Amino acid sequence: MISKANLVHQPGPHTSFSFEDITIPDPGPNEVLVKHHAIGVNFIDTYFRSGLYPWPGEMPIIPGAEASGEILETGSQVTDLNPGDRVVYTFSSGSYCQHRIINADRVVKLPDSVSNETAAASMLKGLTAHYLLHGTFKVQAGHTILIHAAAGGVGLIAGQWANQIGATVIGTVGSKEKAELALKNGYHQVINYREENFVDRVKEITNGAGVEVAYDSIGQDTYPHSLKCVKRLGMWVPFGQSSGPIKNFELKDLVAHGSLFTTRPSLFDYIPTKETLQAASSSLFDMLESGHINVTINQKYQLEEASLVHELLETRQTKGSTILIP
Repeated sequence: MISKANLVHQPGPHTSFSFEDITIPDPGPNEVLVKHHAIGVNFIDTYFRSGLYPWPGEMPIIPGAEASGEILETGSQVTDLNPGDRVVYTFSSGSYCQHRIINADRVVKLPDSVSNETAAASMLKGLTAHYLLHGTFKVQAGHTILIHAAAGGVGLIAGQWANQIGATVIGTVGSKEKAELALKNGYHQVINYREENFVDRVKEITNGAGVEVAYDSIGQDTYPHSLKCVKRLGMWVPFGQSSGPIKNFELKDLVAHGSLFTTRPSLFDYIPTKETLQAASSSLFDMLESGHINVTINQKYQLEEASLVHELLETRQTKGSTILIP
C-alpha cells in the first residue's frame, strides 16, 4: 500500500518536513494496520523533529505521538481486535501519516461516545494528566497544586481532572485570552506571568504556605522559580521543556527550598504493558464520557501542514489541543 506521510530526513527546524509517499507493509503476526482519521499534535513531536530527543534507528523519521482511526487489517495472532474497530493509540513516534502498522498491544478500542477527533486530541495529553495526578504525585481533595501552561493541551485536561478530584488548582498562562480559557476548565486561580510574578502570586493565594506539587512543562524559563512555589517536603515535577531544557539544576536547590522531592517522568514508563495502558485509558474514557473532562480542539490543520503547526506550537501561538486531518 502507498500512503502519505510527513518525513524528516535530518533533525532541524519546523521547515524540515517533507510530505512524501511511503510504502506500508502487511501487518506482522502481532500487528494491526490502522487508517488514521485524526492525529494529535504535541510538544514531544517538536523534540524528536529537532533532534532534542534522539531517535532510534535510521533517518528519515515520522514524528507524531498519538492518533485515532480504524483498523483495516490484523495480524494472524491478533485475537481481540478486528477490521472496522475504532481505535486510538499513543506512541513515541510515527503518527504523522495516513496509515501505519503498529503493535496490537499499543492500541485501545474507542467507546462509541468518544469521537475520533476527541480521542486523537486527548490520548497522550489525557494519559499524561492521569499519570501526573495519580502516579507521579497522588493529588487528593484539599491539596493546592500549580500547573504551568494551564491553557495548553495537557494543562486544560489536568485542570479539569484535578478540580474533579477536589484540589484547588492554580495555573499560569501568557495572555488574558489563555487565562479566560483556563478559568473555564477547572482552574480556581490563573496567573498571567507576563503581567505578574507567579511566585509572589502563588504565595499570596496560599497565604504563604505554597503548593503541594508544581507541574512544570515549561523548563528553563520557570526554573528555579517553580521551586519557590512548593511547600516544605512538597514535590516539583518537570515533565516538559517548551522553553528549552533546564541547564542549571543542582540537588542543593531542593534542600534550599524545603527538602523538596522531584522526578523527571515520562508517560511511557507509566504504561509499559497492555494492562497498564488499558487501565489508564479506561480512566480517561470514563472522565470523557461523564463530561468531567471536555477536550478543547482549537486548531485543525491538514496533514501536509505539519510544518506550520510546529511553528505555531513552538512560538506558543496555540491554545488547547491541535489535530491534523489526514
